[in-house]
Amino acid sequence: MGCPSGGVLSSSEGLVFVDKYGPGGNAGAMQTSSPAYQAGFIQFPVKPGEPAANLAALRAALVRLAPEGPGLVVLPELWSCGFAYERLEAFAMQTTELLDELQAMAGQYGIHLAGSLPEAVLTEVGISFHNTFYVVGPGGVCGHYRKQQLFPPMFEDAHFIPGDAPRPIDTALGPIGALVCFDLRFPELAASQAAQGAGLLAVSAQWPVARLRHWRTLLCARAIENQLFVVGCNTCGVAGGTEFAGHSLIVGPDGAILAEAGVGEEEAMIVLDPAGQAEVRQRFRTVGVTPYRHPDQDKIVESEDLAGIVARVKALGRRIVFTNGCFDILHQGHVTYLEEARRQGDILIVGLNSDSSVRALAKGDDRPVNGEQSRARVLAALGCVDLVVIFSEAAPQRLITAIMPDVLVKGGDWPVEKIVGAPEVLAGGGKVLSIPLVEDFSTTGLIGRIKAGSQA
Repeated sequence: MGCPSGGVLSSSEGLVFVDKYGPGGNAGAMQTSSPAYQAGFIQFPVKPGEPAANLAALRAALVRLAPEGPGLVVLPELWSCGFAYERLEAFAMQTTELLDELQAMAGQYGIHLAGSLPEAVLTEVGISFHNTFYVVGPGGVCGHYRKQQLFPPMFEDAHFIPGDAPRPIDTALGPIGALVCFDLRFPELAASQAAQGAGLLAVSAQWPVARLRHWRTLLCARAIENQLFVVGCNTCGVAGGTEFAGHSLIVGPDGAILAEAGVGEEEAMIVLDPAGQAEVRQRFRTVGVTPYRHPDQDKIVESEDLAGIVARVKALGRRIVFTNGCFDILHQGHVTYLEEARRQGDILIVGLNSDSSVRALAKGDDRPVNGEQSRARVLAALGCVDLVVIFSEAAPQRLITAIMPDVLVKGGDWPVEKIVGAPEVLAGGGKVLSIPLVEDFSTTGLIGRIKAGSQA
């Protein structure tokens, strides 16, 4: 099927289209150097554990859709196998082969295909798995995005590892942002990618009919707040006792629904003109407006105020991570360690040894080099640190038992059995971790080199 002059391409009934951003459909749009392109979805019932059947469904849908590039077609979440955890490793090992299949189909139609597949990653302790969104063009894989927020009701967190550092994927169509299902509920993931230049957000999902209203609302919200196009592809039908919503959507940068599927197997494409996006952003711009209004000094709290703060955080279900140290001259080893500590939960509280506490640890007569308020202020400026509290004891036993963190962290030079507070945290059902340190970085070593340089 060719693309109608109005800019809509569809092979299914039951779809609702609004021709607003097709060529010539926005006379007041400002000029842009980015050419128009097609974008769409293929909505089909993903059969758990049946890659051959799902691949056949994709092939048949492409024949019906007959897309003409340049363009992007979005597929459902885990479109090859669904959440068939019992054979996850086997299905993940097929992903390379499936990506080759996608490349061949992309080349045939001159388009890009995008959707999530299980990814196997070899680590030091074995094989880990990600729910990974790939964009594949005629030249191969353009890039990938690993699902950031795993969905506990589907037991994803027991089988997959979350991704980090969400970045848009560079393609011949321009930078494309990506989200996978539950990620849609976390607006900062879309905002981050829009701020990095994504003009289109592709969402791959298995979203249930019970929360259809959320699906439609959130897709429109991500489009409006980031002033970009959104293509959300959902699965449909029933699998594992769950009825899925269908209703894949294409949304304009002003929140207008440009195309919407029904509840069955459907596919559609429309022409998107970046001039329409430019016109929306010309009226007023929300994406890219990022003033820094966070007084980092406020992260420094008194120990007597900590109990109330912790109670509020725990009531929200956020996992608290605690670590402590002197952090006298902040260096790369400290920052890398603190970043990894923050990744273990939802909020990182750093206990900071006071000046008297540092001296009691026999660090030397000239320590600390920086006073406690200076050290606290520098720590508070780190994005990975949420709260800083100064303590005067040699060890933070009192703080740890008062906070009762979900995760207690120390550097790799501390074995778990010697970490202060470990017995209490473990008894309370928490975790205690010893994180490897970056080699050749220490405050004592830095001070030694500074002294040696001054004496040379």
